[in-house]
Amino acid sequence: MIASSELILNPDGSVYHLNLKPEHIANDIIFVGDQNRVEKITQFFDSIEYSTQKREFKTQTGIFKGKRITVMSTGIGPDNIDIVMNELDALVNIDLETREPKATLTSLNIIRIGTSGALQADIPCDSFVMSKFGLGLDNMLRSYLVDAISNIAIEDAFVKHTDWDLKKGKPYVISCSEKLEKIIESDRMHKGITATAGGFYGPQGRVLRLNIQDENLNGKMDNFEFENAKITNLEMETAAIYGLGKLLGHECLSLNAIIANRATGTFSDDPYKAVDELIAYTLEKLSLD
Repeated sequence: MIASSELILNPDGSVYHLNLKPEHIANDIIFVGDQNRVEKITQFFDSIEYSTQKREFKTQTGIFKGKRITVMSTGIGPDNIDIVMNELDALVNIDLETREPKATLTSLNIIRIGTSGALQADIPCDSFVMSKFGLGLDNMLRSYLVDAISNIAIEDAFVKHTDWDLKKGKPYVISCSEKLEKIIESDRMHKGITATAGGFYGPQGRVLRLNIQDENLNGKMDNFEFENAKITNLEMETAAIYGLGKLLGHECLSLNAIIANRATGTFSDDPYKAVDELIAYTLEKLSLD
């Protein structure tokens, strides 16, 4: 039995941070970072059956063209993803009354929809990026046994190319769900490696009043390539989602609407339009599955 100190439940029996019970979530789940973006997606639903929020974790479950879908805000960063992924898995794969893992496990379909800036000149504003791999620059996933699921060849190539300081921990690389990749496939999708940082400022090369360990890291990342795969964008969640998803047996895919291109110095004329188009496209694909 899993101790109450390890799997924390609220007085009503819901999981601690998400404030959810098993019946509150669908098998198909869309992640967004910003709680205010949840309703940008659920506004397209035919109906909403459940809605709740605790802290930054806002959840709405409803029906879109006959398909039951949950939309959830995760907040920012790998540490939040650790909470969300583990508590979602507990909802479907642990009996919350007996505190025992279930004999038959459920695999969730999880798609992250975000916005990002492209690192490569050939990925224009208003295009979509599908993360073929998540490259984790944080240490969160190293608390788990990840070597069996990670792409060590890409990890080693990245460490060598960037002269990575291993005092920061070894980066990890996890692939996306091939199942969801086929469902969401589009000619408009650019594919590559999405780098996931453990912070917004220093970890992403931003300098305010503090010097950083490697001021040239972003440039090295821009130039990294492994078997024709380049680092397309930099954010704070994808690799953690992929890693925990694969360890727990869930299908995960990360998508981004590109609203800026750092290589060309351009910004979308209408970033909201690109996001709305990615939302509509993803919902339509999910409804047909």
